[in-house]
Amino acid sequence: MPKHRMPRRKRALAWAAAGLSLAVGGTLTANAVTTAATPKLPAPALFAGQAFDTCTAPSLRAMKAWRSSNFYGAAAVYMGGKNRGCAQPQLTRSWVTSVSASGWKLIPLYVGAQPPCQTSRSPDRIAAKTAASHGAKDGADATAKATALGMKAGSALYLDMEPYDINNSACNNAVLTYVRAWNRAVHAKGYWAGYYGFKSTSAAAVATAKDRTDLPDIMWYALWDRQKTTTRDWPWSPSLWAKHRRAHQYWANSKETRGGVTLTVDRNDWDAPVAVIAR
Repeated sequence: MPKHRMPRRKRALAWAAAGLSLAVGGTLTANAVTTAATPKLPAPALFAGQAFDTCTAPSLRAMKAWRSSNFYGAAAVYMGGKNRGCAQPQLTRSWVTSVSASGWKLIPLYVGAQPPCQTSRSPDRIAAKTAASHGAKDGADATAKATALGMKAGSALYLDMEPYDINNSACNNAVLTYVRAWNRAVHAKGYWAGYYGFKSTSAAAVATAKDRTDLPDIMWYALWDRQKTTTRDWPWSPSLWAKHRRAHQYWANSKETRGGVTLTVDRNDWDAPVAVIAR
């Protein structure tokens, strides 16, 4: 989690743990994603282009100003989770409707329970004995929060898992149990299950898991190499999360001014599902 996404007291600890023609910035048709290994779900809305994420959802004025620059076409929003680091006074159903109507695609992010071996002060932790029930509960909460914001079934919801010691087998097994249960709960309500993690730790745990059942449908990997790509620096097998199932957070804490409004954001190269907004 880049430093702007969390309260100052958490920063040091978390960092220490550490078949289509794609139009840039455009949306894609639903048929771009194959569902062969996924339960039958509503067709997703897909986006290919540049996306940003920042801790607190910006004001409508800021979103309008940034849209005018035409650099970004999508924005990630922290819709829930007990470990969410920032208040969200702007993030309402009305805000979602308004920014969507102005042309933004939205990426809902849920900061769920964090690993038991993680070096941080996250208030909500996974425990081995309750990992499955905890994941199921949080997955249900994620879909409820998405629904309340007007993000319909067919949307992709992304679970945020911060860095941890994946060589700690007990810890890693608890995380994977939680993630699988979260995914099943999200699927049960008709949502796609996305996952945000770090290339060498939390993303690697999922990418290299021997048991491939109930793993995320989409991989959003953090690798701050400033390479705007989802392929050239892809660290795992080319067959994993192929066909518009990848996103790459390639630049953290970028202070940018667009349309006269300055925000500190993370940059992402996006080729994956986003939210489906109710009209």
